Formats: sequence, C-alpha cells, structure tokens
Amino acid sequence: MDIAVSYEIPDAQEYNNLRIISGLSPKDEVGSEVGLKNSIFIVTLRDSEKLIGMGRIIGDKGCFYHIVDIAVAPSYQGNGLGKRIMSEIDTYLKNNIPKNSYVSLIADIPADELYKKFGFEYSAPKSVGMMRKI
Repeated sequence: MDIAVSYEIPDAQEYNNLRIISGLSPKDEVGSEVGLKNSIFIVTLRDSEKLIGMGRIIGDKGCFYHIVDIAVAPSYQGNGLGKRIMSEIDTYLKNNIPKNSYVSLIADIPADELYKKFGFEYSAPKSVGMMRKI
C-alpha cells in the first residue's frame, strides 16, 4: 500500500465524504471550508488522489489544542493508518506548542485505545473526554 502523507487542506466536499463513510457526522459545507482553513495543523492520507484518512488540530495556538476529525475510510482501516495520523499529530504537538499546553480530544470507543498509546488518559469523572499535558 503506497499511501501519501500530506499537510494540505482537503476540499470541503471530500472532507465531508470521508467523515460520512468513516461514521462521523456530516458538517455544513461552508462551515467546513471555514473550519478547515482555520485549523492549526492538518494531516491527510491519500491513495493516489483519493482522500482516505485525516486528522487535525484546532485551538487557540497558545494554551489549548483539540484533536478532531481522526478518520480513516473503512476499506483502509486495520492497516495502522489511524496510528500514522496520530503519530503525525503527536510529532507536531511535541515540536510546536508551548510547554504545559492542554491537549484534548473526544474519543469514540474503541478508538480510545489508540489515543492511550499516545499518552491520553480519561478525564472522568468530571468530564467525558481525554486529555494530556505536553
């Protein structure tokens, strides 16, 4: 499998298509365009030209960072691509954000097991989510 890693913003339609086939909710196309452009970091995986995986970081670029849109097309799942996306995100965070920043995400089950491998832990009982400090 020859998958290309890129840091380019996908277009709103392919972004939403990937969200839908991956089991995530669709987003408004105009809102998607704005949100994607305002991302702090985006990593995409492509098989030829086809978007087959992605993840991104949003936040205030100072104290708070939130990981969103971790998605892999179903026919590509089970090949370590989610881990590859998280590795790219983890590298970005380690190299680019201030010390003691708060990094959070909302984990779907069973993806929480992947996020644990990158140092995330449950924030319950006060909230339902995962976090870590870098």
